[in-house]
Amino acid sequence: FFSVLEESGYMARVAFVADPLMHPLGLHGRSAISMLLGFGCNVPAIMSTRTLESPRDRILTILVNPFTSCSARLPVYLVFSSVFFPRYQGMVVFSLYFIGLAMAGLTAKIFTLFWFKEQSAPLIMELPPYQIPVWRNVVASAWNRALLFLHKAGTIIFLAMVVVWLLGSLPPGSDYASEQTFLGRFGTLLAPLLAPAGFGFWQAAVALLCGLVAKETVVGTLGALYGGGTVLPQVLPSVFTPVSAYAFLLMTLLYLPCLATMAVIKQEAGLRWAVVSTVWSLIVGWSVATFFYQVARFVL
Repeated sequence: FFSVLEESGYMARVAFVADPLMHPLGLHGRSAISMLLGFGCNVPAIMSTRTLESPRDRILTILVNPFTSCSARLPVYLVFSSVFFPRYQGMVVFSLYFIGLAMAGLTAKIFTLFWFKEQSAPLIMELPPYQIPVWRNVVASAWNRALLFLHKAGTIIFLAMVVVWLLGSLPPGSDYASEQTFLGRFGTLLAPLLAPAGFGFWQAAVALLCGLVAKETVVGTLGALYGGGTVLPQVLPSVFTPVSAYAFLLMTLLYLPCLATMAVIKQEAGLRWAVVSTVWSLIVGWSVATFFYQVARFVL
């Protein structure tokens, strides 16, 4: 779909359509293209900010991009929404995408007030002509992106699951995925920090930690810790309530981006802004999840 938009000449026009909405937030019209790409993967989306001429616009777009919900988060949304909100699954998933965009806009506004007070550069660009997509180019582009995903799934995600399995099996003699394992001990240390958000148990802490490798691993880790993905839908209602489940989804949406994204932020914007992005997203993720849980459990 993205390839068709690019080949038809419409993608460039997205910047003009979005510019009136982006400027009040302090963002450039071209930032919309990077954010749109972020729905696929934040890594190429952040690299695409090189097309922005102003360093101010480029860094600000990089900082807000991790809040756009990449496709790696979608498996987590689908599993939890199908278990806890089967009648409203579509609305729940849509709300997460909307909240991500809202937090991106709020982040841009806040950062504009404190660090990026100068005005965004005016939008001046040449529009390519509309044309019928060349299907050879569309298929080639989509195929290359699919191969990148398969490479990620077959290496990073697979290796992450192997590491989780090893940490959940050691030291020798421990029951798999028990609190006595290395994985369980580390998760136990982090669990109290997540209790105000409604999921203060070590399995959730470990799943979120493994999500730093790749967000898809959140579901895979929970499945591994609870004895397999096939039993996960039966186990989740015993450890989550609908309120805490949605708070967990908010945390998954907003907390730290994956390690690959953080590495690209450092590469494109420098160590200082990588640290700012990491700390800010962690604060936002924990605060939003905690606020929602504390309010919703009394209201609902």
